[in-house]
Amino acid sequence: MLRQSIRMAGKTTFRIGCAGWSLPRSAIPLFPEVGSHLERYAAVFNAVEINSSFYRSHRHHTYARWASAVPPDFRFSVKLPKEITHTLRLRACARPLKNFLGEIAGLGSKLGCILIQTPPSFAFSRLVVRPFLSLLRRRYDGPAAIEPRHLTWFEPNAEATLEEFHVSRVASDPALCVAAARPGASGPLAYFRLHGSPRMYYSNYDENYLRGVAAELEGQRRSSRQAWCIFDNTAHGFAIPNALLVSRQMRSEC
Repeated sequence: MLRQSIRMAGKTTFRIGCAGWSLPRSAIPLFPEVGSHLERYAAVFNAVEINSSFYRSHRHHTYARWASAVPPDFRFSVKLPKEITHTLRLRACARPLKNFLGEIAGLGSKLGCILIQTPPSFAFSRLVVRPFLSLLRRRYDGPAAIEPRHLTWFEPNAEATLEEFHVSRVASDPALCVAAARPGASGPLAYFRLHGSPRMYYSNYDENYLRGVAAELEGQRRSSRQAWCIFDNTAHGFAIPNALLVSRQMRSEC
């Protein structure tokens, strides 16, 4: 089993970063001059979300190399492969799940979370979801968050199933429904994914919205939940300045 305490160790109770560590030209002056993009990124932020794992596998030693490039308190969130979530739709996926967990074990203690994103056509089914989460928990006991994109996932039966396996439901923007804008009520993790609104991946967030995000994260932190906030509005380079503003706001309140 890939073991990691569900109750996250350490003093850090909030993590803010972006979907990927590529530094657009406009953001270069905000980071140290020396090092790889990841090393420079990790000198400013304390978390990153790896989305490339959704599309292709990475070797164990690649994850280990990434882990060695960041400070001790830095953490990675890694997205579950689409083979599991979109092709197999959480069924008969023991082998690809085992392979994925073996690969990300290269991150060691710097693995912060596994992110599961289901397709918009995937309605909640306890007969499917519960066996998958049971399989996941037999092999991995660390933090996990799921971003469902079908309305059936916001009903009590789905919430109860996620709570049973200590899997947090992501709060996303744009939100599918009112409940989708808030993290699931259970679990030690509150995970926010901000994709850009009104145009996903492209839109900038204004300062008032970002101050509201910081206030929400502070509320989660005060309730002893580990709060993650990942900006995915990377297409026009807005993720980094948006994340920096929220990070500065949070640190000023600590």
